[in-house]
Amino acid sequence: MREHGASPREPRLLPWSGTGGKPCYLITDDHGGPVSRLADTTESVQLGMGAELLAHARGLLPDAPPGELRYLAECLTDALADALRVAESRGRRLEHSR
Repeated sequence: MREHGASPREPRLLPWSGTGGKPCYLITDDHGGPVSRLADTTESVQLGMGAELLAHARGLLPDAPPGELRYLAECLTDALADALRVAESRGRRLEHSR
């Protein structure tokens, strides 16, 4: 329960999109709820996949044929979008925890 006069918590940007690519937010007072834990796990997986994809790209790029480069560029674009969403969400939570 919120104390009288306390401001509501900032909604958390979740690491997945809704219908039509719209952002999804979580509003809760529970820091360890099931959706928060799922979001934490998803963020960790997304960042790990991005790191693995980057390592793969660095090894593949020097000799890659055009078809593979297009696929790699699409995957890197998705991974970057995920990483930016995680960074935005974590940045918002850091700003509001001060």
